[in-house]
Amino acid sequence: MNPIVLGSGVLVVVGLFGILVPVLPGTVLVGVGILVWAVAEGTAAAWATFAVAALCLAVGLVVKYAVPGRRLKAAVPLSTLVAGGVLAVVGFFVIPVVGALVGFPIGIYAAERARVGHAGAWPSTKAALRALAHSMLIELLAALAATAVWVAGLALS
Repeated sequence: MNPIVLGSGVLVVVGLFGILVPVLPGTVLVGVGILVWAVAEGTAAAWATFAVAALCLAVGLVVKYAVPGRRLKAAVPLSTLVAGGVLAVVGFFVIPVVGALVGFPIGIYAAERARVGHAGAWPSTKAALRALAHSMLIELLAALAATAVWVAGLALS
C-alpha cells in the first residue's frame, strides 16, 4: 500500500473519531487527509474527488450550526449557552478528553437552575444536549460522506 494513502487514511480515521470525541478537529483532519492524497496524486480525478469531499464537509459545517442552533435558541437563552460554553472549556482542562462533554451540560443545568429553578432546568438541559447530539451527528454524516467520496476516488484512480 502506498504510504501517502496510508497516512491519508490514518488522518481520515482519526478525524472521524475526533468528531465523536471533541478533542481533535475532526472535520479538518478528514479534509486534510483527503487533501494530502489529492496533492500526492496530482491528477484531475484526485482534485475532483477532493473538491466533492470538501463540498460535503463544507455543507456539513453549515448545516451543523444552522439546524440545531435554531432549535437551541428557541429553548435556551444566550446567557445559559455562554455558561455552558464556559464550563465546557473549564471541563476540557480539568478532565482531559471528555471534560467538555461533562462541563457543557453542567453549565447549562446550573445556569438554568439559577434562572428558572430545578423544574425548568432539566428540560432546557435536555434540549441543549439534544441539539449537541444532532450537531455531532450532522458533522459525522458529512465526514462519512466525504470519506465515501475519497474511497470512491481511491478505487477509480
